[in-house]
Amino acid sequence: MPRCFWCSDDPLYIAYHDHEWGVPQRDPQALFELLLLEGFQAGLSWITVLKKRERYREVLFGFAVQRVATLSDAYIEETLMHDPGIIRNRLKLRAARQNAQAWLKLEDPVALLWSFVGGQPKVNHFSERSQVPAVTPEAEAMSKALKKAGFTFVGPTICYAYMQATGMVMDHTTDCDRYAELLKTKHHQ
Repeated sequence: MPRCFWCSDDPLYIAYHDHEWGVPQRDPQALFELLLLEGFQAGLSWITVLKKRERYREVLFGFAVQRVATLSDAYIEETLMHDPGIIRNRLKLRAARQNAQAWLKLEDPVALLWSFVGGQPKVNHFSERSQVPAVTPEAEAMSKALKKAGFTFVGPTICYAYMQATGMVMDHTTDCDRYAELLKTKHHQ
């Protein structure tokens, strides 16, 4: 099956590409999880984060926003910073807590996040790797709004990757089998 240029032959990556990436996501729990994971990915490869995702789910209580918002400094320093199953970056771990606290202050996080694409997935028709942007005006607007709301590790590049992952934008390239499959779904019509 032809896949997007970025998808390696790693089974975990293939499963993510084939079943999750680019599929419109409106579940608040899943949106929160992916926002944190995108922050953890900053400066690293996405496959690194995917390989650690299950461990993150364990140590961050299934990404339960209320629990993450109340992580203690002791838990971050004495437990998370010593766990080889996650990315042990103090700034990113503290950002997860800060972002959970900011998330809880939002009236409707799902509506806010989707507002940057007008509430519906933006379907792109890129045929080449060079056409897929790293940043868009929508991602810049999302980044600015999230930072203003108290989030961190939400720069425009992270926000665009987040928009791609959650299906706010559909960036499967036209030569990828998922492109045609997703166009047929009710989410992208």
